[in-house]
Amino acid sequence: MQFSLDASQTMPKRCLVLGGRGFIGSHLIDALLNHGYHVRCFDRPHVPSLSGSPLSHVNFESYEGDFISETEVASALEGCDICFHLVSTTLPKSSNADPVFDIESNVLGTIRLLNHAVQLGLKKVVFVSSGGTVYGVPSQIPIPETHSTDPLSSYGITKLSIEKYLHLFHSLHGLDYTVLRLANPFGEGQRVHASQGAVAVFLSKVMRGEPVEIWGDGSVVRDYIYIADVVDALLSALEHATNEHVFNIGSGRGHSLNEVLDSIETLTGRSADRRYLPGRPFDVPKNVLSIERAQQLLGWSPRVPFDDGLRKFADWLQNQHDE
Repeated sequence: MQFSLDASQTMPKRCLVLGGRGFIGSHLIDALLNHGYHVRCFDRPHVPSLSGSPLSHVNFESYEGDFISETEVASALEGCDICFHLVSTTLPKSSNADPVFDIESNVLGTIRLLNHAVQLGLKKVVFVSSGGTVYGVPSQIPIPETHSTDPLSSYGITKLSIEKYLHLFHSLHGLDYTVLRLANPFGEGQRVHASQGAVAVFLSKVMRGEPVEIWGDGSVVRDYIYIADVVDALLSALEHATNEHVFNIGSGRGHSLNEVLDSIETLTGRSADRRYLPGRPFDVPKNVLSIERAQQLLGWSPRVPFDDGLRKFADWLQNQHDE
């Protein structure tokens, strides 16, 4: 979908992006500013922006604070019409080690956020959930939004809990919301030394000639979606009001880890030094999302095929290396 919107003719006008200096958030901020919105970024101090710098833009303002600080989040919310909630303090692989921290920082932090949102008259929350973890082991592929939810990680349970509290606050207070259950995003600006993001980590290691560690035998299948398509979906959540509030956002296709490496080898002309490790218990064998609901009700569809997105990402990484 090619998104076009005259922000001067629609509400909301002022957007708060929680986690705005992260991979998705920085791309989203750039897009919102390009579409005429006033944008407020909220993130922790000293976290560098990963995309183009909007600091000089007349419609941009930056707030620094901690998501678990109720007063700092309330201050950031004041005067805003919509909130994009992109913050997570944990990762799928680390969340099971400390579920208490996961709950206290993410679930309680979000409930405090929603309380202030109601008090301050916020119009809508757009929450990025996890299409890769909330369903657990799927009984059908592709996975529809109506599929049972049995997460294998505290991370997935937390995401699902936040979805339920959004529904509760909508029922009790009329707070509008949209949940985007996101597949595995990749693209320019993604951290290549992080502990998640297989495409980014694999691509960077192959380009640098370093060994690639693979959990399991490489047969795990995931749905990978290019960052520009993710941003289009987030923007679509602004202009479409439907009776449905939960949407899968993915490519609609699956690639195994071995297939991802095959594509990287083809693109770069380099062989991957593959090192296979024991599988992890929270990695479901296959996860591919059904995106029909988003196509029908949000007017959104992914536009960038996996290999095209991979090529754009590789070009960006090469340019970073050359600079």
